[in-house]
Amino acid sequence: MSTRRTFLTASLIALVAGAAGPAMADGWPEKPVRIIVSFPPGGASDLVARLLSERLSASLGQQFVVENMPGAAGTVAAGALADAEADGYTFMLSNLTPFNVAPIRFPDTPYDPIEDFDHITYVGTVHMGLFAAPSVGAQTLGDFVAAAQAAPGDYEYGSSGVGSWGHIVAETFVDLSGAELFHIPYSGSGPMRLDFRAGVVPTIFDAVPQNLPSVEEGTAIPLAVTAPARIASLPDVPTFTELGYDLVAENWLGVSGPDGVPEEIRTALDAALQEAMANPDVTAQFDGWGLVREAKTSDEFADYVAAQFEQWRAMVPAAMN
Repeated sequence: MSTRRTFLTASLIALVAGAAGPAMADGWPEKPVRIIVSFPPGGASDLVARLLSERLSASLGQQFVVENMPGAAGTVAAGALADAEADGYTFMLSNLTPFNVAPIRFPDTPYDPIEDFDHITYVGTVHMGLFAAPSVGAQTLGDFVAAAQAAPGDYEYGSSGVGSWGHIVAETFVDLSGAELFHIPYSGSGPMRLDFRAGVVPTIFDAVPQNLPSVEEGTAIPLAVTAPARIASLPDVPTFTELGYDLVAENWLGVSGPDGVPEEIRTALDAALQEAMANPDVTAQFDGWGLVREAKTSDEFADYVAAQFEQWRAMVPAAMN
């Protein structure tokens, strides 16, 4: 009788524990877990990583510690992840640049963006827009293309740097539209936006969320976005695809580990992340940051990273010529 009572008690405890949160892999985590970020503190990726790390620390009972490791288009961070032990104690807030752009731009990148990693959880995507100052006099993309075609090279655009996703998207658009534009590269999106607001550069290819205040003030006119469908933050702005340009570009974020993370740890981490991202407070914060969510399994996320690599494999060389 006591054996049966013990079994029922243990079963009840297990059931309650399972209902309270994500199932943990046996014995994991037993010590703090690193989350590498390929950007300096304070940026969007850093904020997302810290928000998720806080939630993971609470749900899994160990500290998830953000470690900023910027440099070399994110390859410093991704290289450190590839070299890390696949023991479930080092992950990265993965993103477009080190996994889909840098390995194409720099053939000597010391890792394979697909084979050397376990891409575990898709977090979300930020889309890009083409923004024009009112002084340009264009209210639509058609207006802008017509004006640029009539005055080749007279219209300038800013990007966050040579080889950045803004530069690559812009040059792809130039190739598709036949509108010859003059590129002004900056050392980051922050200085570029300052010059745009000051009227120094008349058009920019830049992430949508950071430009929404300027759109609301009327100092930036959004002409098109690179999303596959219209986005909630700019519902009246058409996509490039909608306007006849085969141009989709997504700056995605995810959580990845080195190749070979044990399956039970992958499953536990993904479950904890999915629970965190379903929290209304996290959802509201993501919305405020302009991060667009879409449900993906781990396998779907891995396939997505591979598909993105193939898409950018075509775009990067053409833009850099």
